[in-house]
Amino acid sequence: MSIQRFNKLTAALSNASLEAIALIPSPSLRYLTGLDFHLMERPTVLFVRNDGQAAMVLPALETGRLDNLAFEVHPFAYSDNPATWQLAFNQAISFLKLENAGIGVEPVHFRFLETQFIQAAAPSARLVAADSIMDSLRIQKDDAEVSAMKTAVKIAQNAFLATLPAIQPGVSEREIAAELVLQLLRHGSTPELPFQPIVSAGEHSANPHATPTDRKLQANEILLIDWGAGYAGYCADLTRVIAYGKLPDELVNIHAAVHQANRAALAVARPGIPAGLVDQAARKVIEDAGYGPKFNHRVGHGLGLEAHEPPYMFGENQRILVPGAAFTIEPGIYLAGMGGVRIEDDVVITEQGAECLSDLPREIFKLG
Repeated sequence: MSIQRFNKLTAALSNASLEAIALIPSPSLRYLTGLDFHLMERPTVLFVRNDGQAAMVLPALETGRLDNLAFEVHPFAYSDNPATWQLAFNQAISFLKLENAGIGVEPVHFRFLETQFIQAAAPSARLVAADSIMDSLRIQKDDAEVSAMKTAVKIAQNAFLATLPAIQPGVSEREIAAELVLQLLRHGSTPELPFQPIVSAGEHSANPHATPTDRKLQANEILLIDWGAGYAGYCADLTRVIAYGKLPDELVNIHAAVHQANRAALAVARPGIPAGLVDQAARKVIEDAGYGPKFNHRVGHGLGLEAHEPPYMFGENQRILVPGAAFTIEPGIYLAGMGGVRIEDDVVITEQGAECLSDLPREIFKLG
């Protein structure tokens, strides 16, 4: 990856009065280095000091992967014998003089395994939350990142359309999900999907995070599909609604309200506003339609190397949106015992406003 990302990280560490940051295999490590290490029983940790010195503790079999990095990293390798692992941590900590340092970690990603090794190597060091540092770097997607997300969205949309012919009464949620996964791979998604598809029929669609079951689709009921694709490490995340036959009037009505809420949220999205205003715009439409309590989640979440990352689009979030911030807009209404509707698009903030990366029709996909 570019040396610019590395230099921005070291500057951010200095501004935060942190001597170093420690990253394990994670989206942030991939963002900084371009390397995609497996997270496994063997610990791998990159240490970066605020003066630009860097060291990595890693298995001996992985050291060759450091040869083409944009910045210099001193390797401290260990063998498969776990008795050698602590020594590698001791040597890295000593090399970087971190015995009494403040070392930032990402709370969501950092594990107790690596924490123990660091604490044993540097009992006086302080491990502190540094998620805001990596967030501040990753939240502003550059042109290459946005291009990768656009490709991921295109893959997701094409795979969805290719799945539609397999959807008919008598086919189970699980079978539809399997066909969708197959089509995602055929259309170019990375094998590791951002998440497993949500395919929920009838009353199951009232659960926003339903898991596909053997329940079979029936005529005249709703089907909700929430799915994603990956490309070059970046994610797409979409949701659409399908009907095989005629839906009850109330489901048609809530779909119209959700559609309007989706468009209202996109209309207000622009640089310089708090993220919460996007949620509030969608929520007002649904409240005015009389379904406020049935919209029981935030309107969206950040999107990029992870399917869920900052900015989180909840009503009280005062974080100011900046160009390059990418997120979903996914209002929903869920009626227990009947069904639910969610319409989800992927959006990136531009200098002038917001660009919707997804153009799949938002109307109900009517089959049969």
